[in-house]
Amino acid sequence: MPSITIIGPGSIGGTVAAWLAQDPINQVSICARTPFSQLRVDTPNRTLIATPPLFFSPNKNQLIPQDWVLIATKAYDVDTAVQWLPELISVGTRVAILQNGVEHIERFAPYVDRDILVPVVVDLPAERRAPGHIRQRSNGHLIAPDTEDGRDFVQLFTHTALTVTTTTDFKTQAWKKLALNCTGALSALLLRSIDIGLHPDTEGLVRQLVGECIAVGLAEGATLPDALEDQILEGYRHPVTPFINSLHSDRLAGRPMEIDARNGAVVRFGERHGIDTPMNRLMVTLLKATQEG
Repeated sequence: MPSITIIGPGSIGGTVAAWLAQDPINQVSICARTPFSQLRVDTPNRTLIATPPLFFSPNKNQLIPQDWVLIATKAYDVDTAVQWLPELISVGTRVAILQNGVEHIERFAPYVDRDILVPVVVDLPAERRAPGHIRQRSNGHLIAPDTEDGRDFVQLFTHTALTVTTTTDFKTQAWKKLALNCTGALSALLLRSIDIGLHPDTEGLVRQLVGECIAVGLAEGATLPDALEDQILEGYRHPVTPFINSLHSDRLAGRPMEIDARNGAVVRFGERHGIDTPMNRLMVTLLKATQEG
């Protein structure tokens, strides 16, 4: 009976927690900042209700070491997430990082032994309606490295409707997701839905953002197909389910945006390789100005 604690029950963490809690073999608990009484996730096929133990402060008198800790906070919220870890980690604990970007390990290596960290690429269209209430718009896909820990992570989801797999090339999967995510900056700036690629005046901008990300990802050793730009635009033209990009959603809600983990990462890694990324740099500048304003 694996013990699993999810740190950050937002749209991703809350959905994952609710699905894991449906399997009675899993002992699920949640660490959150905002109090709520139960977890409700409206999926395309059913509504999930879960009432796992909830913790709202890192109190060492309440928390005990876990088999798994799943971190699903925003990428910029590392300082908050690590406050929970000392009481949750012991010998044998694995820490899965369900976040955006390509720097999962680098964010937490200063605080946790790298050997227990499991990076996870997340594709899970979901929106938080209120604390503890989430709408999952379609089936999700989580990808972990093809290691013993990664395969053990997959086993946690055996009895859920989420697709969870491993890959022998995690770097490529992370950069493919970043190529998609970096285009969300346009959605956040224009306050328009994810179909921005349909607009003739913005399709070229999408291609430039993705093209810069591909060039940097290739320099980092990822294997990215030439057709990736077209694939991303085709996804915009024929979305499986409409949803608001998380940068867009965060801006509407007045929350900080994951600028550095997304477009900022393209710029920073590009500088390491001497690759100019003017469109992504422009997005960073404009998003930061918008956020500061």
